[in-house]
Amino acid sequence: MLSYILSYSFVLFAVAVRLLSGTGVLSMMGFTPLEASLLFFGSRMPRKQVLAPMTMLIACDLYLTLVKYQAHITWDQTVIWAWYIVPCLIGGLLKGRSKPLYIVGAALGSAVSFFLISNLGVWAAGYVGYPKTLTGLAAAYVAAIPFFEKGLVSNLAFSTLFFSVPVLITMTRRTLAGRVHEDLAA
Repeated sequence: MLSYILSYSFVLFAVAVRLLSGTGVLSMMGFTPLEASLLFFGSRMPRKQVLAPMTMLIACDLYLTLVKYQAHITWDQTVIWAWYIVPCLIGGLLKGRSKPLYIVGAALGSAVSFFLISNLGVWAAGYVGYPKTLTGLAAAYVAAIPFFEKGLVSNLAFSTLFFSVPVLITMTRRTLAGRVHEDLAA
């Protein structure tokens, strides 16, 4: 039950941060919990539930793009939406293996996959103006490095936080249970 509550809470938190950042209420400067929330969700929830966080994130993106920014949905945005399943699947590899090194590896893998896929989409879509050559693709990746750095740091930080919460809750419960047991024995 705790995993269910935390999984959905972290995704809702990521959606709220994305929404508030997109509407200008909150400025996170690219420091978001999105990937970490999907990693945690994938590590705790059955694969058949992966459509729930994807639907929430896509709905948020649709609202921001169509209503807030009054822009059009482009095909490269659908690449990002399809990518939302990647961190869930990577998180699925962590089921029963929530050790720090594995979590760091999953956070790195998720960040790198987003960097590679999203910037390939930007380059292929041609909206930014990179030439359709390997040099143009390289330029797209180089230009995105500052965003990658922020994304990587936020992914590592939020993954550490999210995966620590159940451990801290369990430790707190055990400590409180031990105190109750001591009080009853006294």
